[in-house]
Amino acid sequence: MNVMTNFAEKKREKQLYNERKLLRDLSIEDVKKSMIVHFNAMRIGIAPLDEGVEEACFDVAIEAYLNGGEFSRFTIHGETIDMAKKRCHQDITHFIDTLYYFLLYWDFGKKMISDEDTFIACEHFVNYWWVNGYRKGERRYKLRLH
Repeated sequence: MNVMTNFAEKKREKQLYNERKLLRDLSIEDVKKSMIVHFNAMRIGIAPLDEGVEEACFDVAIEAYLNGGEFSRFTIHGETIDMAKKRCHQDITHFIDTLYYFLLYWDFGKKMISDEDTFIACEHFVNYWWVNGYRKGERRYKLRLH
């Protein structure tokens, strides 16, 4: 009697395994420091970030980090970071837009933040975490820890 294998299920299990391994290297304190650095220019005169805004930043940072870690697997095939970034440009744009529109919605009617500065901060924040995830994943593949 043969065992039937569902490849989609196996692929999802492997993805979850790799994500758990990557998340071990991610520090909440690093994400908080990064939020302060990237969004400090926007928060002039504003108390520390709202809890909802902080959670949104955490979510986007984690997703960008995991996406960068996922695309680091192409390193073993000789791809550079720029080639991988082109490959997942749509995902990165989605993360930037998600965070940007969330911040604009949070600030709706108050006009405490500038649209252009907010977009630039979101872009730098997402790119920072994507590259960070890529580097960690690349290191894992080079050390054969995957």
